[in-house]
Amino acid sequence: MRLRETIMQEALLLENQVCFPIYALSRQIIQYYRPMLDALDITYPQYLVMMVLWEHDTQTVNQLGALLKLDSGTLTPLLKRLELKGLIIRKRSKADERVVNISLTPSGRAMEEMACSIPHQMLESMGLSLEEMQQLKQLAEKILDK
Repeated sequence: MRLRETIMQEALLLENQVCFPIYALSRQIIQYYRPMLDALDITYPQYLVMMVLWEHDTQTVNQLGALLKLDSGTLTPLLKRLELKGLIIRKRSKADERVVNISLTPSGRAMEEMACSIPHQMLESMGLSLEEMQQLKQLAEKILDK
């Protein structure tokens, strides 16, 4: 019985958890982004939305949610704040009123040029090689795809 208790206690040690360093890393990476995103006056989740729109121009709320793995309860207030900043436009579809299309304003499109150096700055601030960063990304995607 003593061995079983020891094994159970070992399983609950913080140092033995896979999820904790991933959680801490996620928070640290967002901290690296903070000064760059503060200069653009956007948050990290807002930056993610902007990246999708820079790539795809117009997306529905559902499409954004699927790409960013965010539910509409999280996404809607985020989009409202981006709209108040004058970076996006939310417009109901004429074909289906339940569908809300999200598109960039000229200011939102212009922000893309200001943001284009962020990925390189992130690579430098994390102190990883491009290969190491790609390996980390591949492992994270493998877990997320399950």
